[in-house]
Amino acid sequence: MFPLSHMLKSFVRKGTLKVIDAEGRVHIFGGREPGPDVTMRLTDPTLYRTLFTNPELAAGEAYMDGRMRFEGSTLRDFLTLFSVNRLSLGSYPLQKALRKVSRGLKRFQQANPIGKAQQNVAHHYDIGNEFYRLFLDRGMQYSCAYFTSDDNTLEEAQQNKLRLIASKLALEPGQKVLDIGCGWGDMLLYLARLQDIQAVGVTLSKEQCKLANEKAKALGLADRVRFELRDYRDLNERFDRIVSVGMFEHVGVAHYDEFFAKVNDLLTDDGVMLLHSIGHMSPPGTASPWLRKYIFPGAYSPALSEVFTHVEQNSLWVTDLEFLRVHYAKTLAHWVTRFEANRAKVAEMYDERFCRMWEFYLISCEMMFRTGSQLVFHMQLAKTRDAVPIVRDYIIDTQRDYVRLEAERGIAPPEPQPFATAKEPQQS
Repeated sequence: MFPLSHMLKSFVRKGTLKVIDAEGRVHIFGGREPGPDVTMRLTDPTLYRTLFTNPELAAGEAYMDGRMRFEGSTLRDFLTLFSVNRLSLGSYPLQKALRKVSRGLKRFQQANPIGKAQQNVAHHYDIGNEFYRLFLDRGMQYSCAYFTSDDNTLEEAQQNKLRLIASKLALEPGQKVLDIGCGWGDMLLYLARLQDIQAVGVTLSKEQCKLANEKAKALGLADRVRFELRDYRDLNERFDRIVSVGMFEHVGVAHYDEFFAKVNDLLTDDGVMLLHSIGHMSPPGTASPWLRKYIFPGAYSPALSEVFTHVEQNSLWVTDLEFLRVHYAKTLAHWVTRFEANRAKVAEMYDERFCRMWEFYLISCEMMFRTGSQLVFHMQLAKTRDAVPIVRDYIIDTQRDYVRLEAERGIAPPEPQPFATAKEPQQS
């Protein structure tokens, strides 16, 4: 087990990790501060080396392959322990050196030119709409919800999110609205049911584009809302309002200047944009090697310092900034509950390894928002300082108006699936 055991002694400062190695020997690490109590069995001796040299990648792969198992504890316990001790892992000399190398390769890891960007999106989003129906809300929103109460269902919290974003767009009848990375369409469809607007959504996912247009037709909105399989960089129209939810994470640092230059080009002179994106409160870093390889190739959640530089260079005003902190942890907890309720169906559609990969992904991401450095930010952008009211009260007032409009127009959040009413999982 050496040098893995040496690293684990330095790593586990909160909680206790008991490792049963491939020969059946027991090694105990930590216990200095309260935290999760985890028992992990390693069945492959090659893990001693790979967990030492690249723990984030190797741990995910070992769990996927069944070479890492937990006894009397769970994957959630392990990932909680990993998350609360993450800073001590980053201070280990070898890991510091590897992170420095990874940061040097950052621009190559996050390259998303036209063409390759669509390949990266297809890797994750074109694996089948039926799969995503198994754990998302009924509107299929694959981004952070907004919980105004712990009693909110996932459907209610997602509609809260739509309403919050809509209030920051300061919509007026007759405006043209663009959604960059429109997902399965619910953002624009919600806006179009509130206001008489013309709207265009662009996505690089064939599956999302097809279903979004079907939803627009079913709601009788196809004459005002259309969805296109198109890279936002190919657009030449100008829009009064632009919204982008959960797409900026796929842009890549090397393309930030290109992104905000295009936003400036697409906005009318008095236009407004609302950017909803994952970020983090720590300095610039790199994406998890496991997430980059298996889940989101080319993706990265930025530090705000990496974003502001390019906003400033493209002559855009930041007219409002808001942070959603624990909301994504709550969202992911709901997704995990729904995923586990449908795990047998997922195994039938794919296989056991796929199930374990998605369990690792969903729970590890929840921990990033619950005990790690991840957050969600809303950045409102404009070309002029007075494109929106200078007193922020309008955001709250508009949300209250939209609650009334939703009731009048029958835009209530749908009922959740019967299996989806469970509360958030208890934390260790």
